[in-house]
Amino acid sequence: MSNVINAELLRKMFLYGAKNLENNKEKINELNVFPVPDGDTGTNMTLTILSAAKELTSLTDTSLPAVCKAASSGSLRGARGNSGVILSQLIRGFTKVISKLEKEELTVPDLTLAAENGVKTAYKAVMAPKEGTILTVANGIYKKAAELNEAGVTDMNKFLQEVIAYGNKVLDETPELLPVLKQAGVVDSGGAGLMALMEGAYDAFIGKKIDLNFGQSSPKKEEEPKEVEVKFAYEVDFTINLSRNFNIKNEIDFKAYMESIGDTISIVVNDEKADIHVNTNDPGLVMQKALKYGELNNIKIVNLKIPDSKEDTKTEEKPKDLGPKKTYGFITVSTGKGINEIFESLGVDYIIEGGQTMNPSTDDMLHAIDNVNAENIFILPNNKNIILAANQARDLTKDKNIIVIPTKTIPQGITAVINFIEDIAPLDNETAMTEGVQGVKTGQVTYAVRDTVIDEKEIHKDDFMGIGDKGILSVGKEINDVTAELIDNLVDDDSELITIYYGEDVSNEDADAFKETIAKKYSGLDIELQYGGQPIYYYIISVE
Repeated sequence: MSNVINAELLRKMFLYGAKNLENNKEKINELNVFPVPDGDTGTNMTLTILSAAKELTSLTDTSLPAVCKAASSGSLRGARGNSGVILSQLIRGFTKVISKLEKEELTVPDLTLAAENGVKTAYKAVMAPKEGTILTVANGIYKKAAELNEAGVTDMNKFLQEVIAYGNKVLDETPELLPVLKQAGVVDSGGAGLMALMEGAYDAFIGKKIDLNFGQSSPKKEEEPKEVEVKFAYEVDFTINLSRNFNIKNEIDFKAYMESIGDTISIVVNDEKADIHVNTNDPGLVMQKALKYGELNNIKIVNLKIPDSKEDTKTEEKPKDLGPKKTYGFITVSTGKGINEIFESLGVDYIIEGGQTMNPSTDDMLHAIDNVNAENIFILPNNKNIILAANQARDLTKDKNIIVIPTKTIPQGITAVINFIEDIAPLDNETAMTEGVQGVKTGQVTYAVRDTVIDEKEIHKDDFMGIGDKGILSVGKEINDVTAELIDNLVDDDSELITIYYGEDVSNEDADAFKETIAKKYSGLDIELQYGGQPIYYYIISVE
């Protein structure tokens, strides 16, 4: 076994790490501290590293600088969620050092130096780093590497084994560093994702053979000039124009059906549409099932056994006329027909569909920036797990002034736009919008996906939960009681306005009745009811 790592082995280690992370993504998702139906750390990290894997598999130049560039640029653009962005920054810092070494093979000192820079780069990307997270695990990996390097260890196998063992030890200790992890009985999900990547990389180093059939990216098997055996022959993409009664249960049922006859499943529901992707041997069965939920269009079927084979009814989009260049433009992340319409009415130029269940990538942000013809563009992430991706897109944009207002909720995003003033300077607007957001309290009502105890509240699967800006504020079996208690916790003597956004699973009648209840209780406050149409969250509450 070699004591050095060359470019081809490093490429293989990235790919094996990516595959192992993909294989473990659901386990990582389940480590979500809050028992809400949107745990997505594993998904975000997998999509981030698969973006790098896609570039790595298309390389013709397999020198160390080329491998490093592919891994770095792919992960940076594909980064989703805070964990994905931090992973991309770890890779960025790690590969930057290797690219400058001008060597063909990496030794233990080289990897130690690269690990140090990876950790430094990742810490810099986070405004207020917390211990007990992926950063702690990454730092532990570096410290162990430095210790072994200082001790003169040159055996690469021994080095990697001990570094990974110590990384897992640090991961196991994360609950002692972050009380919320200990209370929930889980280790840090981002750290778990990093260790899955490391363990997969080690499998490549020791020569283990695994199936590298990644979802849509489909990297080649190692040392395989022959045609790869395809388990499912057809890659199917289409859009469903959803019927009005489509709900989260339908989505779960449809996903389960597709999993029974295929793999690489993706369902992205946006307003009245659902974008579907699946690899299967029988596209007809998938589409026949989908017809129960609405009309189909944009159908695309690719025979994976025949390169470039297509049956495509999707028409090519014409370039969008962006109109004359403006001084100011707005990009917001949103989900739900009603909420999207609110943002549009406030003058937002581009809405990125996403949020709790699917965090947009840095590349999604860059695409939006390209489609807004303005000198200064404000980005409203509206989710704490999307802010880092927005910041990363800002840093990668050179021809426009990008200003990220760090909105963590939809109500904060709406307030930020309302506080915008056309005739003042960008910096003054940034100040006004940021200050306006600070006066908004947000609550969200959803359901629990598992039993747990958080903030001294006993939670059972399928309970309703009212979640405030800093934690769970109410729990119970009746949605109106839980929502009313949530509002009670948000309202104080300075409150003037309560806005209730009701989701796609709440009827107009139920929402109206609930508004009347709240209006009677808070007769001295203004009460507004808005159709949000958001999935997963029955109510989003704003108190100002």
